[in-house]
Amino acid sequence: MRLWAEQLIPHLDRQRLLGQHRECCALRGLGWGRKHSTVDYVFKHSHLKLYHYHMLVVKEMQRRGYNVDEKWFHWRYRGQHCEPWPIESGQPSLVMTFA
Repeated sequence: MRLWAEQLIPHLDRQRLLGQHRECCALRGLGWGRKHSTVDYVFKHSHLKLYHYHMLVVKEMQRRGYNVDEKWFHWRYRGQHCEPWPIESGQPSLVMTFA
């Protein structure tokens, strides 16, 4: 899976939008830092950039009427099988309000 450009998120069909959500969840969780040819570029940036991107995907999902687990709205959350990001890893400066 690849991450689409932010500008394309509102134009993705249902399957691709939900795929973006699944990919973001995986990358925020146990997939963070794991070598993968199509998404290695993500690991060159802070995990907070991935969080911001994921929130754009989630916002579009909500606009379309999908329900998203509220846990994903917290920047430290990494899924059920992963420890949260440490507070020392930085807090996102939100430009937009999510949820």
